[in-house]
Amino acid sequence: MTTAPAPSDAAGRRARLRQYQAQLLERMQAARTASGARVNQLGVHLGPREAGAAFLLDLTQSGEIVALPPVTAVPLTQPWYLGLANIRGSLIGVIDLGRYLGLGDTPAGADSRVVTFAPALGFNCALLVARVYGLRHAAGMEAAGEHLLDAEGQSWIPLDLAELVKEARFMHVGL
Repeated sequence: MTTAPAPSDAAGRRARLRQYQAQLLERMQAARTASGARVNQLGVHLGPREAGAAFLLDLTQSGEIVALPPVTAVPLTQPWYLGLANIRGSLIGVIDLGRYLGLGDTPAGADSRVVTFAPALGFNCALLVARVYGLRHAAGMEAAGEHLLDAEGQSWIPLDLAELVKEARFMHVGL
């Protein structure tokens, strides 16, 4: 006979997970070079695979990367606001940032993931990404205007999630 974990066990696990995430955030913040450039960033693809763009997310502003969960549409919201998803017991708003930025719809497929915002941003939100490329060493990339170029010539656009959540348009998902 199996027994369900006691409610206090679940609360304890959540508390330990939050503590672990806070420690991880501190370590990522400490992983900056002496010049202040971020050592590693998360590379993601937003928008359609053919016409979208590669972006770099600051690891200190990114949370979990999870497979695309079921998303419940919310009526009378912007087309780029896909709806709400339950991620580890929390309701998270899922945004198609590719559509928000005018790149086109980000496809929901086998490679799709959602990247949650870091708890420090205080915004229960996640981005739908077509693909996660993994960690990229941004400090070693060459600046090319608003973009960064890696050694293979791939163009990356740095994305500041802390600035994004300050945009009035981003904050108003209702029609």
